[in-house]
Amino acid sequence: MVDAATESSGPTHAITHGPSFAMLRVDLSPGQTLVAEAGSMVARHQPVSMQVKLNAGRGAGLFAWLKALLVALLRKVVGGETFLVNHFSAAQAGSVWLAPQMAGQISHRRLSGERLVLSTGAYLAHSGDVDIGLRFGGLRGILAKEGAFFLEISGHGELWFSSYGGVEVVEVSQPFMIDNGHLVGYEGDLTFDIKSAGGGMMGLVASGEGLVCEFTGHGRVYIQSRNLGSLVSWLTPLVP
Repeated sequence: MVDAATESSGPTHAITHGPSFAMLRVDLSPGQTLVAEAGSMVARHQPVSMQVKLNAGRGAGLFAWLKALLVALLRKVVGGETFLVNHFSAAQAGSVWLAPQMAGQISHRRLSGERLVLSTGAYLAHSGDVDIGLRFGGLRGILAKEGAFFLEISGHGELWFSSYGGVEVVEVSQPFMIDNGHLVGYEGDLTFDIKSAGGGMMGLVASGEGLVCEFTGHGRVYIQSRNLGSLVSWLTPLVP
């Protein structure tokens, strides 16, 4: 399976071996830069250079560096991202291959000023004028098993994110429920609350569904076919 895209202002890319064990190849032309999660590189051509930078916005001077250090630390501790990110650039045309930590799908989204909210750990890479910030999810995010913070991504450029298992995109225009642990991200005019899956107390305790995220509004949600929490629960009894 190959998912390819070409944009005059952005690099060509191809997603292969998906959806189970997806790998991303980004073809960089001179002057183009790719930012990727630390540890995600599989391979790169020799003309492609790599710089390691703080996972924070650009800036100059000591104050900007200290601010970047604090932002990177927050993203590491509460955002589930790596403390450092890799910046790839090419003096001559060359490619970079990336893969996420978990087995699953890699999705591509071309941003043209839209805002996309991702679960922590879903971000893989981006190119262009893309801003990545933190959105406080509070108790809802914790109960949804997505953590207290989400990643809020906006701007103009190419974005790649990953999931555990395959990804399905659902257009939402009426109340829509997602079992907690299966949410990858969402965009548009959407909000969500945490509710019981139904069936009263017996349904909450014995159905195996527990709590769900109920979305309202209009927009798009990205759901993953596997649940990392379920994998951990399955593995725990097997660990000595």
